[in-house]
Amino acid sequence: MLDAELKTRLETYFRLLSVWNTKINLTGFNLSEVSPEALDKLLIEPLLAARHVAPTATTLIDIGSGGGSPAIPMLLGLRLRGVLVEAKTRKSVFLREALRALEMNRCEVITARYEELLSRPDLHEAHDLLTIRAVRVEPRILMNLQAFIRPSGEMFLFRSGTNGPQNMPTPPLAFKVAFPLLDSQGSSLLVLEKRPVGVSRP
Repeated sequence: MLDAELKTRLETYFRLLSVWNTKINLTGFNLSEVSPEALDKLLIEPLLAARHVAPTATTLIDIGSGGGSPAIPMLLGLRLRGVLVEAKTRKSVFLREALRALEMNRCEVITARYEELLSRPDLHEAHDLLTIRAVRVEPRILMNLQAFIRPSGEMFLFRSGTNGPQNMPTPPLAFKVAFPLLDSQGSSLLVLEKRPVGVSRP
């Protein structure tokens, strides 16, 4: 069961997303009418994934944040510090408005492609968790993204059906575990771990 405060904030986020989605394409769902599929994908799936976040995690970086899911529901449930990375300016404007309306003062939006951020030392190994929801994530991309994660940190890949990395990651990333999320969506969560230097995969 969701507590009353979290439920209210999730409703506020979904309402904002619905209004803005009529102006700019934030999600592929038609939000003019609330559908179980949209609620499952945009809200329930991230909350299920949040159950698998390490209790010691304090910071999250989300790549390609778009309309804010999975990052915003996860951050609301976990109360972590968060960085939302989104390349498109109009989507970034929405994300900043959502953070303001939800009083998520410990979170920020960066308008940039993630490749542009690889040269920023302040973001290197600065996060416990990286999240990404994408149709296809290649090993080369994973190797770039791991730069943002601390040693022993984790990467959450949200997958639909068989979408996801086509090959296993290479060190310092290692496969940790996979969790089913929603049967109705055929979705799953793939968890990768960044192994500290000198620690090999068992």
